[in-house]
Amino acid sequence: MTTDLLMLISSAVLCLALALPYSLGFMLERGLYIMAGNREDFPPGKGWVGRSHRAHLNMVENLIPFAALVLAAHVSGKADGWSALGAQIFFYSRLAHAVVYTAGIPWLRTLAYIGGLLGCALVLYALIR
Repeated sequence: MTTDLLMLISSAVLCLALALPYSLGFMLERGLYIMAGNREDFPPGKGWVGRSHRAHLNMVENLIPFAALVLAAHVSGKADGWSALGAQIFFYSRLAHAVVYTAGIPWLRTLAYIGGLLGCALVLYALIR
């Protein structure tokens, strides 16, 4: 398996795992009965629970284009060292983003987000060069 695909799978697992902390946090704050319901008029979370939820939503938004780029590079036979490096930068940046976002560290969160974009840009570079 290529590094690109391994990082894509790792990113998908990270995305799934990011739902766990805030789900548990909401359940502890609001109770199982509310969480098992339809969640209509469900207020956003506060503190680390809300930040964790937003980090997960941000990962979902960024995983889609990353996956498209990695799969396009793989299928087209253009996956190379650049795409592997980009995929690694994306994964580790997104992991850092989730941690620092949940912890509430704004400037590091922004740097980690930019790292994820840079990772995508490197995979795109491998596709167009």
